[in-house]
Amino acid sequence: MSEVERVRRILDGEENAPELEEPFRRHLRLTRASEIEPEPVVWMWEDNGAGRIPSGALVVAAGREGTGKSSFGIWMAAQVTTGTLPGPLFGHPYDVIYVAVEDSWKHTLVPRLMAAGADLDRVWRVEAAVSEDETGVISLPHDLLLLERSIGELGVRLVVLDPLMSTISAKIDTHKERDTRTALDPLARLADRTGAAILGVAHFNKGIGTDPSSLITGSGAFKNVPRAVFGFAVDPDSENGARVMTQTKNSLGLSDLPSLAYRIQSTKVDTPKGVADVGRFVFEGVAKRTVEEVLAGGDPDETKAKVAAADFLRATLDGQWCRSKDIAEEAKEAHDISPRTLARARKGLAVVAKKFPTGPDGAPEWWQTLPEQSATLPPPESKSANP
Repeated sequence: MSEVERVRRILDGEENAPELEEPFRRHLRLTRASEIEPEPVVWMWEDNGAGRIPSGALVVAAGREGTGKSSFGIWMAAQVTTGTLPGPLFGHPYDVIYVAVEDSWKHTLVPRLMAAGADLDRVWRVEAAVSEDETGVISLPHDLLLLERSIGELGVRLVVLDPLMSTISAKIDTHKERDTRTALDPLARLADRTGAAILGVAHFNKGIGTDPSSLITGSGAFKNVPRAVFGFAVDPDSENGARVMTQTKNSLGLSDLPSLAYRIQSTKVDTPKGVADVGRFVFEGVAKRTVEEVLAGGDPDETKAKVAAADFLRATLDGQWCRSKDIAEEAKEAHDISPRTLARARKGLAVVAKKFPTGPDGAPEWWQTLPEQSATLPPPESKSANP
């Protein structure tokens, strides 16, 4: 029967018209907390019984160029594919998806994976096919559905995005937190749905602060959305340039886990076309200093004082402008922080200081805030404002 004949029969009453589905309407879904079954955190990587990386979470490894953060991604991939990662995955090899933007697969990544002892059959290079003859880097959040499908089909437990910034769509302003979250929030939910850990490699900006999380290039979303953040640094005061990894965020576990020392060991790998000399990530136990202390530099006692002063400033200035004189008074009287140490910490955090007409009769006063929020915070309005 033709469509025209069918329409005629409906109009003549010889056939009933099909029922039209109502369009989906946005609405709220309410669920009682009592209906949600609680579950313990399942850790992907445990270090001496303490959880460092949770399964089904977004994780960030950040550091300056040459510190070994990409080598850590290779180490993780090797451990997962061979079933040697300490924790629940031990003894159970799983596949890994690896997205690499800056390194060559044949010259760098495959030799590094070989040096780390990875099962190459379980490591998958992922590219986005944009035409029959052309491939490119996956783009988030546009390719999230395709990525989730691949994770499910392969039973993947780890996805490495190196660097994370390069996988985010060029249309997103990664220096604005709200924009960046349009890519990172769905990525975190994907990790939660699939149970796979997603490790994003990130670079430090040119700042001179001591908090690794705050030094990550881009908006604050790169430290706020992940459940775990690791900082990497080379300790210039140690013998042979020892390296340090500090967990600066662990939302689902202990926040005071010890920093770990590591080195990049030169390793020769036989390839069909000759010998490749690559670096291999090797842990060397608990580190003597943290990444914060390495970034602060100087005498250990001065370093601790500077780190404490930086922590005080970050907590005091978080989300607001504060009067400079009030900060100095509270630092000295409540925390025993000297003006010199406070000044060094302020310089390390690149604190922004501005004058505002908030004194008596509109007299100018100095106020301070953190650099990443100085452009968005409203100015203080009156002398009655308090830090």
